[in-house]
Amino acid sequence: MNIGIKGVLQQIRVFFILYIILLAICLVIKLVFTKDEIYFAVNTRHTDLLDNIEPYITDLGNGWAIVILAAFFTLYNYRIAFLTATTFVITSLAVQLAKFIFDAPRPKLYFKDQVSKLHFVKGIEILSHNSFPSGHTLTAFATGVLFTYLLKNKNWAILLLFYGVMVGFSRMYLSEHFFEDVIAGSVLGVSVAILWIWWIDSRKFINTPKWNRGLLSLKS
Repeated sequence: MNIGIKGVLQQIRVFFILYIILLAICLVIKLVFTKDEIYFAVNTRHTDLLDNIEPYITDLGNGWAIVILAAFFTLYNYRIAFLTATTFVITSLAVQLAKFIFDAPRPKLYFKDQVSKLHFVKGIEILSHNSFPSGHTLTAFATGVLFTYLLKNKNWAILLLFYGVMVGFSRMYLSEHFFEDVIAGSVLGVSVAILWIWWIDSRKFINTPKWNRGLLSLKS
């Protein structure tokens, strides 16, 4: 099945259109406010409630969550499991390469002379290096693209985009990343996921009957 880039975009059009609108808004914010202003706009608006829930939200963009999900999908459909696992691997390699190239400081190191003024959530390990781009955000948005592509009801795209936004915000709230890191992570996640889905889901092997069953079907 040769779906083509246009075919992938057609399948995820709800997600993609909403994402482009969101990206445009983010770019306007970036043009109007400085890096420091955006960071402190988030960091100074902390609450006990958000301190408690944001660590759990950020875990939704953790690679282990996607690995576990892919393993679960092997019970029902090898194709979906394979697409989930490989999309995560390919996008993760892309973000790690970008982190290595840019080697940007995270907020803790960037504001080292003002670190006493920063709000950190207790119990969270605050890293110092490889800030750009955000890996958790990349994973969340790439997953959103993939699931929008796979699900028959495309209205799930709204919830999946919201999921990506929430993970991205959590990375800023926890002082692990800057606004720019989150934007770049989302762009990289969306673009690489689209390209990978287009290439891999056009391969003949993944569209054969044996790939559209899972471990449970072997027992029936």
